[in-house]
Amino acid sequence: MDALVERLSRKIAQRTSRRGFLGYLGKALVGGMMIPLLPINRVVEQNAMAADSEAAGEGGDLTSCDYWRYCGFDGYLCSCCGGSLTACPPGTVASPTSWVGTCQHPTDGKEYIIAYRDCCGKDVCNRCFCDNNKGQVPIYRPQLDNDIIWCFGAKNFAYHCTTAIRLGAKT
Repeated sequence: MDALVERLSRKIAQRTSRRGFLGYLGKALVGGMMIPLLPINRVVEQNAMAADSEAAGEGGDLTSCDYWRYCGFDGYLCSCCGGSLTACPPGTVASPTSWVGTCQHPTDGKEYIIAYRDCCGKDVCNRCFCDNNKGQVPIYRPQLDNDIIWCFGAKNFAYHCTTAIRLGAKT
């Protein structure tokens, strides 16, 4: 093993110089500093901001358990934990699965389907806990059960908070 490492080290030393190595190292450092300058697709963030501004126009306090979209909500509000009504806080990832509920809008009287999606990847937020159980059914219908931590399928199973995304009107 020692002979192999010595042979490889000598071959590398014969083909490169200290100046060449320092040049490559400098290029790598400068190139690494340029990565944050690359363009980023911000369509998802813009859609979340548009949905949140639309929700703000609906009236109501997004950090209150009495907000109309939270009728089937069970968990910590992402709007209190650094995120928003429809977007997870930085450092967390939206779970690939969610449970759904149907809530009535206070001004137009229509029923809307709301997807409650857990944000995963950090410890529990421990702020603004809500436990509204309208429409909750027993565990044998898991898509309508809000007592399940829906972080399975995410890279990190740690639950942080929950969002409430309006999917559309109930037909």
